[in-house]
Amino acid sequence: MHAMQYEITLPADYDMGIVRRRVAARGHLLDDHPGLGLKAYLVRERGLDGSPVNEYAPFYLWRTAEGMNAFLWGPGFRGLCADFGRPAVRHWLGAGLRRGPGAGPPAAATRRAERLPEGADPAVAVERALAGLPDHPDLHTAAVAVDPARWEVLTIALWCGAAPDTAPGTRYRVHHLSRPELDRLPAGRHW
Repeated sequence: MHAMQYEITLPADYDMGIVRRRVAARGHLLDDHPGLGLKAYLVRERGLDGSPVNEYAPFYLWRTAEGMNAFLWGPGFRGLCADFGRPAVRHWLGAGLRRGPGAGPPAAATRRAERLPEGADPAVAVERALAGLPDHPDLHTAAVAVDPARWEVLTIALWCGAAPDTAPGTRYRVHHLSRPELDRLPAGRHW
């Protein structure tokens, strides 16, 4: 599993209706993309859920590198670049996945990134992150991934309904979920 995200920060006075309409019109285009576990169309709006910014920040869990490459070098990502400029694309290696009991499509997400201090044992940090994945009735899906270039551990959780107040991290609203191969991503540890 590979995790991927790009964040497009928009001006404070940007009409976020443009992003909502874009997702409504184009979100379904990845609903059957080969190699894609899930794409959560994440949005932050200034003044909502404590967000200081307007941001479009799609998050992906890829089942295959080929699917990820087909997206990045294909027409969908080129169209995004034509509309917003080419964003920096972050990439993490998948370390684990938990499926939750939450029913229905997710409405919210939380994302937490933790840089490991020099000398910290990465295996211990990953095990701690996996053990800390939420066990909540509204959890849809949660994952842990690692960027070994920056030694950053990422935890993301998708929630049916609002994210619990106790869920740490940056809060997003989910405007669409494409999940063509989510059921094919292995649950639990990925080693």
